[in-house]
Amino acid sequence: MFDTKTNNIIKSSINSNTVENVDENTDTKALLAAKEKENENGVGVYDESQIQVLEGLEAVRKRPGMYVGTTSIRGLHHLVYEIIDNSIDEALAGVCDHIIVTLHKEGSISVKDNGRGVPPAIHHKVGKPTLEVVFTMLHAGGKFGGEGYKIAGGLHGVGASVVNALSLWMEVDNRQGGGIYTIRFERGVVTRPFARVGDTSPDDHGLYVRFMPDPEIFEETRFDRDMLLSRIREQTFLNAGLRITLRDERTTEDGDTPWEKSLCYEGGIKSFVEYLNKIKHAKPIHPGIIYMCDQKEGADMSAEVAMQYNDSYNEMIITFANNMNTIEGGTHETGFKSALTKVFNDYARKIGALKGDDKNLMGEDVREGLCALVSVKLKDAQFESQTKAKLGNSEMRSFVESFVTRKLSEFLEENPATGKIILEKALAAARAREAARHARELTRRKSALEGSTLPGKLADCRERRRDFTEIFLVEGDSAGGSAKSARDSLFQAILPLRGKVLNVERSRLDKIYSNPSITPIIQALGCGIGEEFDIDRLRYGKVIIMADADVDGSHIRVLLLTFFFRHMRRLIEEGHVYFAKPPLYKIKRGKQVRYAFTDEERDKTIAELGGTTEVDRNKGLGEMNTEELWETTMNPETRTIVRVEIEDAIACDEIFSVLMGDKVAPRREFIEANAKYVDADMLDI
Repeated sequence: MFDTKTNNIIKSSINSNTVENVDENTDTKALLAAKEKENENGVGVYDESQIQVLEGLEAVRKRPGMYVGTTSIRGLHHLVYEIIDNSIDEALAGVCDHIIVTLHKEGSISVKDNGRGVPPAIHHKVGKPTLEVVFTMLHAGGKFGGEGYKIAGGLHGVGASVVNALSLWMEVDNRQGGGIYTIRFERGVVTRPFARVGDTSPDDHGLYVRFMPDPEIFEETRFDRDMLLSRIREQTFLNAGLRITLRDERTTEDGDTPWEKSLCYEGGIKSFVEYLNKIKHAKPIHPGIIYMCDQKEGADMSAEVAMQYNDSYNEMIITFANNMNTIEGGTHETGFKSALTKVFNDYARKIGALKGDDKNLMGEDVREGLCALVSVKLKDAQFESQTKAKLGNSEMRSFVESFVTRKLSEFLEENPATGKIILEKALAAARAREAARHARELTRRKSALEGSTLPGKLADCRERRRDFTEIFLVEGDSAGGSAKSARDSLFQAILPLRGKVLNVERSRLDKIYSNPSITPIIQALGCGIGEEFDIDRLRYGKVIIMADADVDGSHIRVLLLTFFFRHMRRLIEEGHVYFAKPPLYKIKRGKQVRYAFTDEERDKTIAELGGTTEVDRNKGLGEMNTEELWETTMNPETRTIVRVEIEDAIACDEIFSVLMGDKVAPRREFIEANAKYVDADMLDI
């Protein structure tokens, strides 16, 4: 049950198809070998013949990852987001209030808005129709100055043209000024020239873009409705009053009829906070949403914050800049956190909760159980990349910090009962943090007496360069012993897990630091957790969870994944966390031995071998001999491992809250709804 949902956690929450079979031909051992060969032979030939010149959209097709991040299902959906974001920019300009996204039967997708459309005239500098310029030239758009867009999520003007370049075909219907204009492209090249094809009323205006993703570029070309709905819901929360409709005209395996959902939230980000607490099944500890907003006159800069505390131990701060989810935060998040810490410390001293020499509350104390949305809008937003993961405008930090300090202080003065409830939670978190510090120091002193800061059961590797190393977190001493015998000690470290892994979803830091299953992991990885986390101190390039292919093993994977998501999230975000994938079956015919990872693969292998075959179901890692474990699960040249990535942090937070939280009813509903995914073999039935 848990194993199937582990994959579905990654499918529907961490990434709607985040599970990737990693090509291990370029993995750790191969990299080490390549490094040695390079040292022996010297650097290869490098002259003018090695310099490539790519023009126009050719560069996009040659290196799609530079523009959409990846050619996996995540990159596929990035195409849709780019087109939707352009329509939302029209909404930000106040000229669009309805967007329709349609999944068509043959696999294409369309986005239609009632914005202004694109000017139909010939562009005076390029000598081509403006519509063609927008969809074929990089860095062409209305967001580089002037008054076309004062606020826009688009930064580089490459979105529409990149989508065009990576599509098998694209058709555009543009309605503006009483005219209907069309154009068609195939792999970025115009195949039906721009033309006016009819007339319409001046009230009929907007842009309709329909495209088919190119199967030569993307690993998967079927759009995931749930991923799109999650993104659309997010955008309707951020743009109060904007309606976005998602339609799915495709037929499913079950023969479902066409599906449609229309979203519009007048409450904006206040409704967003209510929704997040609801899906997390978290109980608010104070009534109402704390809402603050401000606008800096003459600077085209505004910000709004909605926040509410709940009874969980986890914080959730989600930030946006010009409607772009800045998943890596930025100056607006820094300003908000600084203001929050300062205001609650000042308030605690004012009402006497902190006295004299009492230590101030730390940021992590005042953010325990916080669910907050920070949304800013500004002209000339500075993002770190086309994916807009982090805001860099320095003036936004001081603006957010100043207005949140002022507004939140006023709120606490006017609502002392709510202020005291929040403060009591923060003080309890501070006491738990102090207990955790003592537990941590005790652990460090004990390790120092033993002569090492590393856990005693760790079998370390000899290689010290992080990018060439990996650590296996192994279930139990038996499997740990097998893994130690099977490993390549040059670059593979083994850490057997002790006892039951703690469910950190229901635990504060003091319990985490005193838990015998979690503390050795923290010590071995070396990068700390929570506020002390430092990715630069990570000791291993790959952290591989290796557990049995049964219910218990699946439960352990989910528990460890919960720990990493809650306390070491950057390990996942930067691609360091993996699942080992031991085979389910060993199939023999004579001297031929094959392994299968699924029932389908087992049946196919039996058919290929023919004759009488012997099939053994692998029950546990500890029961595999050294050669089998190395060949099937640990050898970089032959193994399959699964990389964990985060696509939708909100959905991911929800799934961990449901599966690992203390609310029984939501978990029961979840299990009942997903019982059809259970593999009877996993249950040993």
